[in-house]
Amino acid sequence: MPVNEQITDSITQVSTSTIGGTPAQAMANLLMPTSQALSTAALNASAAQQQAQTTMQSATVQGINSLMAIGTAVVGRGAESILEEG
Repeated sequence: MPVNEQITDSITQVSTSTIGGTPAQAMANLLMPTSQALSTAALNASAAQQQAQTTMQSATVQGINSLMAIGTAVVGRGAESILEEG
């Protein structure tokens, strides 16, 4: 039974197109998850940086509060010794 040449030509074109597009599809399948993983890593890095900045700022505030409290404690001791002598 003879096959129409137009049918065989269209099948050949589709097969060639599929074979030609396979490497591009494979690279797209590789690059999409890779780019998503890299963007997630960048997001995690910026979130960690923000958390570290908050921690460092609170440590600085606590240190300054300690320094200010030391001054008050010295004044209190000085006043106490003056009152005891007085």
